[in-house]
Amino acid sequence: MNLLKKIIELREHAHPDHEKPFLEHLEDLRTMIFRIVVTLLVSMIVCFSFNHKLMQFFRHPVDEVLLTQTKATLPTDAPRPVDVEKWEKARKIEHASMNLTAEQRALFYQSLGDEELAFQARSVSLYRAALALPEDKRDAFVNEVAENDVFKQQVKALLRTKPTTESDGRGNLRMMSALKPTEGFMLSMKLSFVAGIVVSFPLLLMYILQFVLPGLHSNEKKVLWPAMAVGFGLFLSGSMFAYFLVLPRTLLFFYQWSGDMGISNDWRIGEYISFATQFTLLFGVAFELPVVVMVFVKLGLLGYETMSRTRSYAIVAIFVAAAVLTPTPDVPTQCVMAAPMIVLYEICIWLAWFERRKNRLKEAQEASESAESAARRAASEPAASESAAVVTPEPAGHLPYDPYAADEAGDDGWNQKYFPQALPTDPTDPTDPTDPPAPAKPRDQDP
Repeated sequence: MNLLKKIIELREHAHPDHEKPFLEHLEDLRTMIFRIVVTLLVSMIVCFSFNHKLMQFFRHPVDEVLLTQTKATLPTDAPRPVDVEKWEKARKIEHASMNLTAEQRALFYQSLGDEELAFQARSVSLYRAALALPEDKRDAFVNEVAENDVFKQQVKALLRTKPTTESDGRGNLRMMSALKPTEGFMLSMKLSFVAGIVVSFPLLLMYILQFVLPGLHSNEKKVLWPAMAVGFGLFLSGSMFAYFLVLPRTLLFFYQWSGDMGISNDWRIGEYISFATQFTLLFGVAFELPVVVMVFVKLGLLGYETMSRTRSYAIVAIFVAAAVLTPTPDVPTQCVMAAPMIVLYEICIWLAWFERRKNRLKEAQEASESAESAARRAASEPAASESAAVVTPEPAGHLPYDPYAADEAGDDGWNQKYFPQALPTDPTDPTDPTDPPAPAKPRDQDP
């Protein structure tokens, strides 16, 4: 409810001139939830039709664990090397011929039509018998067997690496146990739901953004759409990284650890599917770190200086987040999740540095263009001093002539104060400039 309140406040404060009533916000929320539910139902139904392939897909890491474990115990220095597939066939054939007599067994091996497979099956039979003896008597027993030297060396090589020969030597990993009648069906529903989320993730994100986007500014919308595309790609990358690289190695670690402790690996199918799905999806969410950080950088909430200065605090926060997100509390799994997150955070610091560099270059270019534009305008416009009329300044210490002020003072204004230089005298002019002036006429009389 608090998250819903904050989202609605974001929508209202972003556009205060276009406020919507609270009921209209609830109507938008109802539309968004309805679209999400319908999209999930459709995608879940489609994925449920592939439930067998989905189960095989999520069981593939377990098969990789079994394959790796078996391959590690097969001898590489045997006279006739054997791979995992051939070893499994030889083990099954030896198990099928276990209760046959010597004549029947020989006829059975002859009926196979594959001399190499029959050789490996016979070596499995003798290797199984030698394992039942004390360790100091095994070589002597093999040496006394009436077989050729190649066969004996093959068995001795198997005794050195000790691959498993039991039909249930892999525990119940090949056929995991379900302890409830409805567990298998509910697991199919769960796998379909998880697959539906992954398949319909772009549509779900679009519906959520359609509800939130009206509360964002135009610059924030421009940042958000590329972030959505990159975020979906990173989510898939993180999920595939966890599924193909991290999950098999994590399962192998736990398998070997339990085996060294003398514990049988009888994993429940429900517990394994929950672990595998959570592990895969959480790695996908963890790989969203660059998107979140770069959105904050684009919005101006984070910068290169801040990120580089607080790197040590960020690493501690990443380890805490990995401890919370991982479905198991063991330290190796936490480190496996934290390591790529730290690498991604370092990449974010470099991206923030490039972003700052790009912004500075853009600002410098804009400043240069603005200066060039101002210089061009100044060159195209004529100077004000060239276009204006030339005005002769008044001599220093003299005031401008005012005829009204002269009348009020009782003279006609012809004063040395205003005209310091006397006019030249014309001898032909009957009027002498030195003669006294005529009386001034009143201002309200006609001339």
